[in-house]
Amino acid sequence: MKKIDRLILRSFLGPLVLTFAVAVFVLLMQFVWKYIDDMVGKGLEFGVIAELLMYASATFVPMALPIAVLFASIMTMGNFGEKYELVAMKAGGISVSRVMLPMAVVVLLLTGVAFYFANNIMPEAMVRYRTTLYDITRKKPAVNIRPGEYYQEIEGYVIRIGSKGQDGHTLNDIIIYNHTQGMTEVDVTVARHGTMETILNGRYLVFTLEDGYSYTESTTGEHYRRRPLTTISFKRQTITLDISSFAYNKSTEDLFKGGYQMMDVAQLNSRIHDLDSSLDARRASYGVDLQGTMYLWRHFCASPAAVAASGLPTFDERLAATDASTLQRAFDRARHLAYTAAKDSRSYEGVIDNDREYINRHHIEKQRKFTLSIACLLLFLIGAPFGSIVRKGGLGVPLVASVGFFVLYYVVGMIAEKAVRESALGPEGMWVSTLVMLPIGIFLTLEATTDSSFFDAASWRRLFRRRRKQDADRTPSPAPSEAD
Repeated sequence: MKKIDRLILRSFLGPLVLTFAVAVFVLLMQFVWKYIDDMVGKGLEFGVIAELLMYASATFVPMALPIAVLFASIMTMGNFGEKYELVAMKAGGISVSRVMLPMAVVVLLLTGVAFYFANNIMPEAMVRYRTTLYDITRKKPAVNIRPGEYYQEIEGYVIRIGSKGQDGHTLNDIIIYNHTQGMTEVDVTVARHGTMETILNGRYLVFTLEDGYSYTESTTGEHYRRRPLTTISFKRQTITLDISSFAYNKSTEDLFKGGYQMMDVAQLNSRIHDLDSSLDARRASYGVDLQGTMYLWRHFCASPAAVAASGLPTFDERLAATDASTLQRAFDRARHLAYTAAKDSRSYEGVIDNDREYINRHHIEKQRKFTLSIACLLLFLIGAPFGSIVRKGGLGVPLVASVGFFVLYYVVGMIAEKAVRESALGPEGMWVSTLVMLPIGIFLTLEATTDSSFFDAASWRRLFRRRRKQDADRTPSPAPSEAD
């Protein structure tokens, strides 16, 4: 490797790694703000939250890599141009394409890494991410009984305390409503003082009550009308509540393994084949059912020659031999069959559309593994030439240009994805954003490698001045007057 290659790679890899980290962090913060309410106030351990963020970050890698490549390529080539290093390289006989070659090799390797990650690693990370997120959102908030409020998070119980000591365990003026037997059995416990603690790793919540009463009123069975009330006083009583549902319980990963986002290309191909076969079988089954419903209609629409060949009486002959009441019942039956067939057809159309959309989602996920990988190379073909043309380094122009190009790529991709999902385009529609950006990349590459003056403002100003001068020369001078 030559020194110039090492210089280019050092200048490129630094912004690449930094931008990649920033892109993942920004996407991760968007995820955190979306699910912040599901994570706060549940007493989750730091390890659980770190595990969720790690798996979520892994799912953002295929999206963050193209952004990092685009920004790093613009910044690197822009810095070379702004510091006149690119001019020195050209003076030394090194073309722009040769300057881009070491970065292109790295980007090509990143394209392969991105596809391997999207096809092999991300499905497993997605399974664990969905499982962990499901467990966190399902977990109830940590037990936090506040003074003066009725706490109802524990199923079957309503708890109210008047005040709480500074240690967080000593309670005063305690009321516990027990509804575990339903509304026909009212059980209320009142105590002046008490303590609250959890045991067995938070599985049970234990109230130790002092100086209180228990009131029980029954309205079941023979007590329906009498409603007897039992009152028991106590000096000390212990009530144990099961709060195991408040604990963080890890679900099995098999719960989410069947999703299309959790499959590699081979699994997606197999699933698409199975779904297509199932859809064809559904269509054939509906065709058979519809044929039975429309048998009389097909016979009515048959040609006279076909009816004569079958040996059956014609419609006119049967109509003449049928009385009015029978004919009315026949018409009513026909209307009912027509209404049923139309209703079944609309229902079938909705089912087919849902099945087709579900199949299209598998196609989208399969094509996305390729498009996001190719996006690394595509956006490099845009970023590196653009940076050498504008000759601006730093964070200003590269950041604005990166955001602009990527937003264009992303918006076109989202529009195409929606069209594929609704069957307006085939699975190949996922490549529309690539086909839109590819001519831009080719144009910028040609402009940069041929030293074209298309983006040179000074060249355009000289051209406009030359045009104005030519227009002024063509303008005839005014004819002299008679007085002159």
